[in-house]
Amino acid sequence: MNLLLITLVLLLAIIATKISNRSGLPALLLFLALGVLFSALGYDFNNYKVAENIASISLMIIIFYGGFGTNWTMGRPTAKESISLATLGVFATAILTGLFCHYILKINFLESMLLGSVVASTDYASVSNILVSKNLNLKYSTASLLEIESGSNDPTAYTMTMVFLSILSGYSVSVPVIILQQVVLGVLGGFLLGFIFIKIIKILSLDEEGLFSVFIATMMLGTYSLTSLVGGNGYLALYILGIYIGNHEFRKKRDVVFFYDGLSTIFQIAMFFLLGLLSDIHLIIKAIPIGFMITIFMLIIARPLSVFGLMAPFKMKKNQLTLISIAGLRGAAAIAFAIMVVNSGVNISIDIFHIVFVICIFSLLIQGTALPFATKKLDMYDPDDSVLRTFNYYSDKTDLEFIKTYVAKNSPWVNKKISEIELAFNIIIAKIERDKKSIVPRGNTYLRDGDIVVLGGEAYFDSTGQDLLEIKISDTHKWAGKKVKDLYIDKHELIIMVQTPSGDIIVPRGDTVLNPGDRAVISKETNEIEDPE
Repeated sequence: MNLLLITLVLLLAIIATKISNRSGLPALLLFLALGVLFSALGYDFNNYKVAENIASISLMIIIFYGGFGTNWTMGRPTAKESISLATLGVFATAILTGLFCHYILKINFLESMLLGSVVASTDYASVSNILVSKNLNLKYSTASLLEIESGSNDPTAYTMTMVFLSILSGYSVSVPVIILQQVVLGVLGGFLLGFIFIKIIKILSLDEEGLFSVFIATMMLGTYSLTSLVGGNGYLALYILGIYIGNHEFRKKRDVVFFYDGLSTIFQIAMFFLLGLLSDIHLIIKAIPIGFMITIFMLIIARPLSVFGLMAPFKMKKNQLTLISIAGLRGAAAIAFAIMVVNSGVNISIDIFHIVFVICIFSLLIQGTALPFATKKLDMYDPDDSVLRTFNYYSDKTDLEFIKTYVAKNSPWVNKKISEIELAFNIIIAKIERDKKSIVPRGNTYLRDGDIVVLGGEAYFDSTGQDLLEIKISDTHKWAGKKVKDLYIDKHELIIMVQTPSGDIIVPRGDTVLNPGDRAVISKETNEIEDPE
């Protein structure tokens, strides 16, 4: 029965995604609604502990992958602004919201501060989903700013939530010490384990299918666990880890992108559906007035005050600051932290889960649908900008592939203009790297000895079922120590690639030597074709 439910939920989630793309409604809101619908139809689920475990794992994946997918080169110009909003901005939003809840809504002071902390961070999955799915190319590098802010501000909200939760629990805590410990150990843990990761993958050969992605997942879980164990902020460490390794180049990186794309999507669907399932429709209705008031206060007062106040030293434009204020969507992290509060056993007078649930629904509904409209209304749309696109993005996400080749001394391309080179096939010279600098190729650009030329073209996918033949060269193999040009190879076969024991890929030439331990990949004809000669 449970398997049938999962099957049905995933099918409905796919339909919900299609509806989202056409209607403009955030997909995550539809997943929540789907869970609420199942709950209203009588499917009883009241296990907050299971929900917390799933929410925690989902947050770990979302935060790590948010860092992994961050293009630091594009994000560096807005790093100061992003980090200010991710730390001081979350703090200011939490305090302002807490004061509103206490003085206007008459909620206990500490409970108000706890509630403000829980909903203080913006949601990376929601912000990223809207920016990319709606192709919102924003002026002044605003997309980079928003993605880095929303990807890195959950740790601040988590720390504040734990601080007020500890105070409400009756523990004697030193707030400055807790914050310092969480931040310092979180940053150190992320960088240290990221450095170790890069060192390990240079030593180990993890070429087996899927094994590299499993290793990444192991490092992710280990980073969170070890950092939390010593008192640091595990979520902050995961984000730092993601940025560190995501901005390094290594083999199998493409596999990681595909793996985490699918994994993060599944966990987002599961998380939001289960959170909707966990809710009670009657309690949602009861929490609507207070949740709506808090949402409106955060939208028109708390978030704008935090953004305009903290960004004042950076001399940013008003339309940009207004859009950043609108883009402060609440989502997964807030609900996950609310579940942690419920499971903590601390006795509080408010139904924090359903209040936060309602805040997230209104935030996604109001801000999520308004963001595309506001982008154009505020003249913030820039058709010439991008939403964090890189060469790797297009290789990983589309049928466009990039390969590199070297211009040798005896190459016919040396000292020729690109316009003089006859590219007979459907390929383009996409980039030239010379002396560690990138050159945008033009018709009058000369190619020099030692240049690295990046070629772009349409990817090939073998749908015929034809297999490549792989041969491992042993010490006693007849090809060991021989040059490719000296081998006897059937005329219907071609060595197209050689992989060394260290994992390096060699495009074979006539004078390429096959050494013991190498793997030669051979393309074979499925049917013998008569040689035209």
